[in-house]
Amino acid sequence: MKAIIFGATGMVGQGVLRECLRDLEVTHVLSIGRTPTETRDAKVTELVHRELTDYSAIAERLRGYDACFFCLGVSSAGMREDAYRRVTYDITVAAAETLARLNPAMTFLYVSGTGTDGSEKGRVMWARVKGATENAVLRLPFAAAYMFRPGFIQPLHGIHSKTRLYSVLYSVSAPLYPLLRMVAGKYLTTTEELGRAMLCVAKRGAAKAILESTDIAAAARSC
Repeated sequence: MKAIIFGATGMVGQGVLRECLRDLEVTHVLSIGRTPTETRDAKVTELVHRELTDYSAIAERLRGYDACFFCLGVSSAGMREDAYRRVTYDITVAAAETLARLNPAMTFLYVSGTGTDGSEKGRVMWARVKGATENAVLRLPFAAAYMFRPGFIQPLHGIHSKTRLYSVLYSVSAPLYPLLRMVAGKYLTTTEELGRAMLCVAKRGAAKAILESTDIAAAARSC
């Protein structure tokens, strides 16, 4: 399998990249983002592309891939809806539309989040925008598309969040994770579980297009 990862420098993307590198069925990974991951592995090709709403200059380099793991994302804290929509909806849909045209047999996997509003009409801004993004991707003519809605994600294996607030939160909560797993396990996952689940679904598919935390855990266990 040949895969594209958007956002491989982020916490979720790092987890997906790790699992791709460990999987013998994955023969090549193209990492696309504004900054390189600096990964040293024969499987990985880095493509630094700063204009993430326009792929015309690199379109021919995006052909021939079986799966795309779209892990780009930002916190909505302090952002107006129009700005958050440009980063979340516009960038995702621009990439997805390009890849659907170039690779119609591709499986596209998008990382959303618990609480996403598929109706696009709720009061929570980020949830509406994420819901609109999911719906736009699901309408595209991919062979398959899956929306992943993890809750709290524990970083493992040296993986860390680039968002300072999240990084501090994960560090402080790390000792409490076993307790959180006991009392709120259905909302928790790890970067390893999420990466493994996404890779498993990319290869084998899933019974539903939208996977919540419990579905993610089940997919991770099935591989």
